[in-house]
Amino acid sequence: MPHFRSGIDHERKADATPVTLADRAAEEAMRRILTAEVPQDGVVGEEFGTSEGRSGRQWVLDPIDGTTAFLAGRPTFGTLIALLVEGFPALGVIDQPVLAERWLGAAGQGTTLNGTPAATRACPELSHAALATTGPQHFSQDEGDVFMALAQATDHKRMVMGGDCYNYAMLASGHLDIVCEAGLKLHDFAALAPVVEGAGGTLCDWNGEPLHAGSSGHVLALGDPARLDDVLEAMGGHAHHRH
Repeated sequence: MPHFRSGIDHERKADATPVTLADRAAEEAMRRILTAEVPQDGVVGEEFGTSEGRSGRQWVLDPIDGTTAFLAGRPTFGTLIALLVEGFPALGVIDQPVLAERWLGAAGQGTTLNGTPAATRACPELSHAALATTGPQHFSQDEGDVFMALAQATDHKRMVMGGDCYNYAMLASGHLDIVCEAGLKLHDFAALAPVVEGAGGTLCDWNGEPLHAGSSGHVLALGDPARLDDVLEAMGGHAHHRH
């Protein structure tokens, strides 16, 4: 938080941007807690790499998901924390510190926002769906074409650009219907599945398959799982996304 809107950086210095300082400090703080509380668990962090555990459990940390939003002074970035048990996400946290909002999802339990139940909304018609993505710069030409095919089948007046992890939180709380992204890494998506699924939604790749550590980074979230076939059909059912 001390680095958010701090106004100290207009140069791209390798080690001194507010986002770098904030990223590192936040990950160090989380790692200190994990080392003290669960030294036997592995930790995978965006900034400081992987420390192997011996418990079959791994904590996956993304101290600032949405660094561009952070630098633009927009409170749509978040801290992502996931617990993987034998490679599958069992626990996920999306935390937005400016707004003091924390979504917590755990396998077999309902998702909560600051302790209150969070639920996705029904979406009877794909043509009425509100679709979100972080931005066109994250798609290749092919991926962008597939995204636009989906966008054309949804309500374009309600389409949102920007948002990073906050879009998945908004979907879990019933304010968005679909999030579609490409190029996500494990630390970007590991925390999302328990939050989205615990709220009644579904999270998968662009072929409708569940996400795991080896996934390609094509991510699709639906608030209403009943629309999955419609969404995949709108995207053309292209199997060529298994790069």
